[in-house]
Amino acid sequence: MSIGPAVEASKHLTAKAIYSRSLKSAQTLSTNSSDVALYSDDSGPGKSYADLLARNDVHAVIVALPILVQPEFIKQALLAGKHVLSEKPIAENLADAKALIDWYHANINTKTVFWGVAENFRYLNSFDYAAEQVPKMGRVLGFRLRMQTLLTGGKYYETEWRKVPSHQGGFLLDGGVHFTAGLRLLLGKANPLVELSAQTAQLRDYLPPLDTIDAALVTKHGAPGTVSISFGTTFKGSEWSVACEKGVVSVSGSTVKVGDEEKTVEDERSGVPPEVRKWGEALSQGKVNERQSPQEALADLELIEAMLRSGESGGHKVVLKYQDL
Repeated sequence: MSIGPAVEASKHLTAKAIYSRSLKSAQTLSTNSSDVALYSDDSGPGKSYADLLARNDVHAVIVALPILVQPEFIKQALLAGKHVLSEKPIAENLADAKALIDWYHANINTKTVFWGVAENFRYLNSFDYAAEQVPKMGRVLGFRLRMQTLLTGGKYYETEWRKVPSHQGGFLLDGGVHFTAGLRLLLGKANPLVELSAQTAQLRDYLPPLDTIDAALVTKHGAPGTVSISFGTTFKGSEWSVACEKGVVSVSGSTVKVGDEEKTVEDERSGVPPEVRKWGEALSQGKVNERQSPQEALADLELIEAMLRSGESGGHKVVLKYQDL
């Protein structure tokens, strides 16, 4: 999540401090403002994460850390009375995610201290526009999600925790929740998913433990669909499509097709600037932005974990529990 420019562009947010585990990495995240203080584990006394949270002029924090270590940082910030926007996925697995949500409601006054989970796909203009068109096209008959590429490097791969993942699914978890969020947004709350079965594979030995999912899913109203996600294939391209009675609504990049009509809908970068802006706006109004609720993030994660569990069992059906929001 590239958050510095997004924070600076928000009229409701002002960057006050940056924490990272090392001063070197904190410096790489530094903004254009000289007023932003840097904190790290190797910066000496008074410069720890706890010290940052003790500041009275810091009211909210954005937590974007490796998946396995992030929950503890979220808890510390919430206990200090700071609002939190944490990076997706909400946690490494459903059990940990549910436990974190339960902990939040048991230990924090959720009416005054707000926790949201980031998901930039929910702030892409192309997906927003397409999602608005689906109900206008009549009953949903089916759907498909296809996101296929060959990952060979780049900044999102060249981190040790991603190259040698200790979290389930590897890139399928880390990247997959984006894609399931996009699918859920297009289907809308009227068409929650209820069950699935999947096959999984590792096609590339440098993408452990798995890099490919192919799944069949069904909505609450019986519409069947497919999800195909791979970071290790020579297939190329991405598309989210929903077949309705009056035609198909699809998104591929900035191109949105509604029936026979095609339209270019430009996104605001990767969706992160409006995502952060909406977080700040919601905080100024004393609430959580609905699209950033932990329950939304839990539903995104459930789809990926259910596919992984089904794949482990050779494609056995998995009933979904957290989709009907």
